Amino acid sequence: MTLALPTLFSLEGRTALVTGGNSGIGKAIALALAEAGANVVLLARDRARLEEAVRSIEAFGHGAAWFDCDLADRVAVADAALRAAKPFGAPDILVNAAGINRRPPLSRLTADDWDATLRLNLDTPFFLAQALVPAMIERRWGRIINLASLQSIRSFNNSGAYGVSKAGIAQLTRVQAEAWSNKGINCNAIAPGFFRTPLTRAVFDDPQRAAALAARTMIGRNGELDDVRGLAVLLASRASDYITGQVIFLDGGFSAG
Repeated sequence: MTLALPTLFSLEGRTALVTGGNSGIGKAIALALAEAGANVVLLARDRARLEEAVRSIEAFGHGAAWFDCDLADRVAVADAALRAAKPFGAPDILVNAAGINRRPPLSRLTADDWDATLRLNLDTPFFLAQALVPAMIERRWGRIINLASLQSIRSFNNSGAYGVSKAGIAQLTRVQAEAWSNKGINCNAIAPGFFRTPLTRAVFDDPQRAAALAARTMIGRNGELDDVRGLAVLLASRASDYITGQVIFLDGGFSAG
């Protein structure tokens, strides 16, 4: 049966769990999914920003809830996965947007820097998916959207652990897709270019550096948070029924140059 285009992109009746959904790209994705009709559950640490994000989501007329959680703590993540099902039922969509980027030179990268980065950026997407996928398999439908990076395919200075974690996310996305796509769960990653977010403050605090990066795109500018909305809804909806295992670069052509 051919679905009408509005139905293909609709998320009515779906529930999305978004980590890091209280700021930056995670919040932009959470708002887009809510606007498309989904109920949204946010996982992050800053209660004030979580409450503000939930108010913004509720303005679209759909359900919203939040849980504060140390996403680098595996026990807390397991508990959060259970709690996330309580407001609106088991999530149909998982968006792994939370991340950190500690920026010492590689020779000064400590064990704590390495462990903290890999735990949040790579371990948490793995363990959350492991916890949520069984319910998706029962329903024969689900979506996992991971946040990759330009550093999934190339290195930037003073981002060693972050780059490794994002290279891992690209491969995690592929192995998740291989394991679960034939069970109705499509797994893809968005790899943003340079967007102004709390994670990239060090870049945008230097106007010359930000301008130089914009000049390296084919479009001629850095990303705006509105740029992520359409791709997020595509990958979360029926419109992506035949898209899986992909890392899609949302970077104005930076990676293609």
